[in-house]
Amino acid sequence: MTQPVLSVRDLSVSFASDTRTVHAVDHLSYDLHAGEVLAVVGESGCGKSVTSMAVMGLLPSTAHVTGSVRLGERELAGADDRAYGRIRGKDIAMIFQEPMTSLNPVLTVGRQIGEVLRRHQGLSKKQARARAVELLGLVGIPAPAQRVDEYPHQLSGGMRQRVMIAIAVACDPTVLIADEPTTALDVTVQAGILDVLKSLRERLGTAIVLITHDLGVVADIADRVLVMYAGRPVEQAPVDELFAAPRHPYTRGLLSAVLRPGTPKERLPEIPGLVPSLDAQPDACTFAPRCARADDTCTGGRPGFKAVSADAGADAAHHAACWHPHTLQETAS
Repeated sequence: MTQPVLSVRDLSVSFASDTRTVHAVDHLSYDLHAGEVLAVVGESGCGKSVTSMAVMGLLPSTAHVTGSVRLGERELAGADDRAYGRIRGKDIAMIFQEPMTSLNPVLTVGRQIGEVLRRHQGLSKKQARARAVELLGLVGIPAPAQRVDEYPHQLSGGMRQRVMIAIAVACDPTVLIADEPTTALDVTVQAGILDVLKSLRERLGTAIVLITHDLGVVADIADRVLVMYAGRPVEQAPVDELFAAPRHPYTRGLLSAVLRPGTPKERLPEIPGLVPSLDAQPDACTFAPRCARADDTCTGGRPGFKAVSADAGADAAHHAACWHPHTLQETAS
């Protein structure tokens, strides 16, 4: 196995106020390799976006971050804004969740794409504009020479999302973080956005962290899946193995709630209860209050994040944090 392009180790993020402390991410670790798509999934409030913002160094001053974030050989944890400014957009970039609030409404899309090119590649204004036209064509926007001089409000939601992708990949970053890139888009536009991401991976070898609620998107594009719950990793596996044999009850619950063609028109099963408050991270399984398999062991100690197969080695691909994971026989039923 080659060295990871991004390595996150024991990442924890908390936010303190006058009245309480919220533990948004609790000891999360993962590796990302060149050309790989890692999907991060889980309910809202499970820490997915906070994790990505911590990796990008975009959290507010109220955040307390511990652990290690290595981009290649560079340690990013604890880096100041100046150090992050040299790599954001160049070596690591992010597609934000809502393009209309992420793009500047009073600047043309060409100028916004050109800004990162002029900063990191030293292009002239004319060169940056020409390259912006090329990038708009790369991400599938029709008539790019015309669109480059338009403003965000003149574009559709799908086109704005493509502009965000063009900005993110302008300098051929090693790592691209895509935070819900297909949210609120219709299925045809969503398919186009996913095709763009696949093309970028194939042409540029970009490694992608894809944050999403849509398990259909995960099945379509991801190589590996990391499932988060209440700020903690609960399962990680290659995408085919996770869909075929989910071991953690939470993962099984998420997959059971997906509507599949040909299934009877009945009420979809749901996971009872809600994601807990993150004021505290107990020394126990945080999913236990919602889990039908929970017992005193689950509430008495935190399960380790370990290989689901007892005879698997240190490089095992499938891990879960559960005292009573589902067996292969159960997942087949």
